Amino acid sequence: MRVGVPKESREGERRVALIPDSVGSLTGENLDFAVESGAGEGSGHPDSEYSDAGASVGSADDAWGADVVVKVAVPTTDEIGRLRSGQVLIGHLAPLTSGETTKALANAGVTSFAMESIPRITRAQAMDALSSQANVAGYAATLLAARAAGRFFPMMTTAAGTVAPARVMILGAGVAGLQAIATAKRLGAVVTGFDIRRAAWEQIASLGGRPLELDFIPDAEAEGGYARPLTDEENEKVREALADAAAKQDVIITTAQVPGRRAPILITADAVRNMQPGSVIVDLAGDSGGNCELTQAGETVVENGVKIIAPDNLPSDMAAHASQLYAKNVENLLKLLVGEEGQLNLDFDDEIVAGACLTHDGEIRNERAREAAGVGA
Repeated sequence: MRVGVPKESREGERRVALIPDSVGSLTGENLDFAVESGAGEGSGHPDSEYSDAGASVGSADDAWGADVVVKVAVPTTDEIGRLRSGQVLIGHLAPLTSGETTKALANAGVTSFAMESIPRITRAQAMDALSSQANVAGYAATLLAARAAGRFFPMMTTAAGTVAPARVMILGAGVAGLQAIATAKRLGAVVTGFDIRRAAWEQIASLGGRPLELDFIPDAEAEGGYARPLTDEENEKVREALADAAAKQDVIITTAQVPGRRAPILITADAVRNMQPGSVIVDLAGDSGGNCELTQAGETVVENGVKIIAPDNLPSDMAAHASQLYAKNVENLLKLLVGEEGQLNLDFDDEIVAGACLTHDGEIRNERAREAAGVGA
């Protein structure tokens, strides 16, 4: 069976779905590879490395014509048009927010697997691309904030005097938030972490952060470890408490998202105006509406001297390691989908296969994706 690795077409996307090490590993699984020339350049992998790993480097048609096509970014309409019925596509597919993509894949007869839909179970951890890429985003967001803040993160004692450490607050203690907490702490900042899930408070403390414990909010952990949506009354109480805390911070990094929903507003415009000029907010939820009321996705907004930065696709800024982690996720999923002789073996009784499969035989298999696409069961 042949696996195709096309070059990503999304503007600014430097990641690649499989790196040469993964190609070499999977060649031992009786697979062969067609890699589009230049696919790995953005992540530091020239064509020669793929050739050395045993792949055939050629045209886009070669990659898109393979039995299985692996991607990073959500495919465009033109890219879906290159696929034929019966082909397999693996990648980010935005099943809860891009209904048109889902319907197009189903209409094309493509069997697709959404990396966002990998079940959050122990056996699937090595395939969990959401977590691997969130890890990269949390790290990169902290470095971005440190640069934009124009101040030291650690305490500095010099002949010219002592500089106090930066005060950094992280909102949301999922994978991205916890990595941001750990990175800010390593840089020497005084770190506060907030999450509406009680289980996260211990995780924040374990990384050296101080949990902002709002005891008036009941535990809000939902299925799969995600946070449940809060009521309007709960949201208002949270925003009031965070406004008080925000006024004391030099940097705020927000990461709170609910799959398939608009990101909750945690930092109001009034809260921003009460922050000190020169403060920085990095909003990682910009693409789903933002955790700050003033966020504009992909833009930097300045309000009362406070920068609100909503970076687009931060993992791509660290393409080498982001690709390494993502490729390992894809590699492990492929090993599950491929039989001993290198043939496709789709076992829909397997929880991972069934959970990640978005479309098959012209149908949308994922119930929530059907709802997002406006298609009946």
